Amino acid sequence: MQRIGSYLVLASILVTLSGTPAMAQSVRQFLTSADRIPRNATALLMPSARRLMNELGEAFSTVRSEQEALQARGQPRTICMPEKVTLNALEIESRFRSIPEARRNITVTQAVREWMAEKHPC
Repeated sequence: MQRIGSYLVLASILVTLSGTPAMAQSVRQFLTSADRIPRNATALLMPSARRLMNELGEAFSTVRSEQEALQARGQPRTICMPEKVTLNALEIESRFRSIPEARRNITVTQAVREWMAEKHPC
């Protein structure tokens, strides 16, 4: 479970509503990129680490926006995430690695959508 890199191991990730344009990265690509990040104190400064954190932040932002749009249209939400979702490296890695290899082609956003539907159903 220590493959994701020290940028996630050293700190909890606070996922907020800010993000960058969606990269549509698959879970497989995310994990492959994370495995390439060295485990040292400077990993947080690496552009590849920042890209992964941005990808994850954008995925949470997208899922939240989808749920807000459902609510605005008067449709029932399927996910009721708290305002801030705090995750640590082990949670992220464990969840993404628990996705069967055959399904790891889903986007990070889809993986987050499924995860939050299980963790924070309405």
